[in-house]
Amino acid sequence: MNPMRTGVVLFNLGGPDSIDAVEPFLINLFNDPAIVRLPQPFRYAVARVIARRRRATAQAIYERLGGRSPILEETLRQAAALETALTVGTGERTFKVVVAMRYWMPRSDEAAVALADWGAEEIALLPLYPQFSTTTTLSSLHDWARAAKNWRVTAPARATCCWPMEAGLIQSIVAKLVPLLKDDPRLRVLFSAHGLPEAIVRAGDPYPIQVGETVAAIIQGLAEQGIASVDRQICYQSRVGPLKWIAPSTDTEVRRAGADGKGVIVVPISFVSEHSETLVELDHDYRRLAQDCGVPRYERVSTPGTDPAFIGGLARLVGEALTRSTRIASGVGRKLCADSPGCPLANRG
Repeated sequence: MNPMRTGVVLFNLGGPDSIDAVEPFLINLFNDPAIVRLPQPFRYAVARVIARRRRATAQAIYERLGGRSPILEETLRQAAALETALTVGTGERTFKVVVAMRYWMPRSDEAAVALADWGAEEIALLPLYPQFSTTTTLSSLHDWARAAKNWRVTAPARATCCWPMEAGLIQSIVAKLVPLLKDDPRLRVLFSAHGLPEAIVRAGDPYPIQVGETVAAIIQGLAEQGIASVDRQICYQSRVGPLKWIAPSTDTEVRRAGADGKGVIVVPISFVSEHSETLVELDHDYRRLAQDCGVPRYERVSTPGTDPAFIGGLARLVGEALTRSTRIASGVGRKLCADSPGCPLANRG
């Protein structure tokens, strides 16, 4: 009996692959109805205006990274590591892991074509966002549904919508924190997540709640390693525009640490791969701010990347998704992860 051909789609935001790609990347980002909640054609018009205004600033950021975002290469390495992990010790399935970026290439269309051409008989959808948000997870899954329908992908698809306390994720972060906190237990840990406008959270987005769940699991993991007391703060980075965003902001907390005479460890809690918001915003901008504010020590924990514990966790998530009875083909329904009582999608109206 031939093994089942199982496709896996890893979803990420993506990033421009050249300086010239920055403006169209930004247009794609702000033309997403999950980001700018206006009807067309107004949303596209607003997206073009925002992209033009932010183009120079964003281009300067990517110039510091060599003219392009590293997120595709990072995600492809994770995909390769996951495919290897899934293949070990199984004869029932053969796996192909592909990448689908939300706002730049390769998009969901390329992933759908690749899996259809390969002859996938079932598909697991795995967004690389530990904490669910309508602006990330749901947006990516909706885009997959569109692409799967357009390209007539008939293989049943099962999705993982959120995994804020996944053991491999927690283990990877705890392992990076332990030596730093044992070296100096007085350091304040800033768990920095990507921010969201308050209006999106008020509309029911569970993202900040799940960020808190991730942090709670890490604190428990540290306690199991003998670190019982941690000076810590959840904060949010990368805010843009005039809207009010969830607080406190990471830059505010860096300043507060300086006023308190505290060194800090910054943990990018919602990112699992390195990109502009870790390599530039955290490593350069906030480090410089810390120096200016008198923060005596500034450490930044790396993202999980291809850490074996983390990749093992992703493999478990794929396995769990494939055993669910609920599946999707051309649409994302309310009972997407009905086997998980706490799934945000299962409770959406």
